[in-house]
Amino acid sequence: MIPDMATNTNEKSSHWVNRFLPYIKSGGDVLDLACGRGRHSLLLHAAGHRVTAVDRDAAALAEISAKAPAIRTCTADLEGAPWPFRGHGFDAIVVTNYLFRPLFPQLLDTLAADGVLIYETFMTGNERFGKPSNPEFLLRPDELLEFVRGRLAVVAFEQGEVSTPRPAVVQRLCATKRTGFPMPQ
Repeated sequence: MIPDMATNTNEKSSHWVNRFLPYIKSGGDVLDLACGRGRHSLLLHAAGHRVTAVDRDAAALAEISAKAPAIRTCTADLEGAPWPFRGHGFDAIVVTNYLFRPLFPQLLDTLAADGVLIYETFMTGNERFGKPSNPEFLLRPDELLEFVRGRLAVVAFEQGEVSTPRPAVVQRLCATKRTGFPMPQ
């Protein structure tokens, strides 16, 4: 069993995201993709980053703006509309509990030189525990590794079962475009 996804059942940030937060360039421009209610957007903002929170739920984005007006929000249908960040380079991209494989190439293209990708979502086997159970929303074993192979340097990778915030089967990756990835200072 691998370490749990979040610190508790509240909307607290993932320990995986917290663990790799120091790899993000100080004051960096960060994209929180499919951010939901913004648990990671708020964490990244509190850490001093310029955050763009994107989701299709305008009400959730309004809640984020009410809590932290400096966070840029973007209402977008990531699965049915053109990629809204063409030509933009983010110092980090954070994705949790979301999978839409056709976006994989755009994520890599949108990651700036020296950028960091922090990704954590459900994988095959999670159907034992409920939703998501549709294979379209579950990574295959080692799929995130295959996704970045030859394009990013893997800092850390995990996959397997967790018990909290609820039992699930997940896959996690932190990877960078850096030529080396020394420990952050």
